[in-house]
Amino acid sequence: MSTAMTREERDAFLAGLHVGVISIEQEGASPLSAPIWYDYTPERGVWVITGVGSAKARCLEQAGRFTLVAQTETPPTYQYVSVEGPIVETRPADVERDSRPMARRYFGEEAGDAFVAATASEPATLYVMRPERWRTVDYKKSDLAHL
Repeated sequence: MSTAMTREERDAFLAGLHVGVISIEQEGASPLSAPIWYDYTPERGVWVITGVGSAKARCLEQAGRFTLVAQTETPPTYQYVSVEGPIVETRPADVERDSRPMARRYFGEEAGDAFVAATASEPATLYVMRPERWRTVDYKKSDLAHL
């Protein structure tokens, strides 16, 4: 039996709450890979927010694309989605439209608002990626899930 996810399964998984790992090409070096908060809808794509002038921002600006991996780590039902594609939108992150919803997604309302209050003065950029290539695994579909 295939462990690949269907389109609906991968969309639902990627839209779920996971800390992603972003990987971005770097000229003359290995790709930059780091944990990152993200959000996703099939209509918009994957979006991330990072500080202006950060290593991630510099690499994103130069590469114009990135890969994001989200996973669950619980054996034997390990799952992951890896998605890559071009950046199709770049703009300054707006606190109310972008940063607060992202912080609340990961921390909840109270802690998310506290996080935003502590970081709102730091300029950030929002990057939206249009997925072009997907890799998925769902071991819940395998015989291992019954062990």
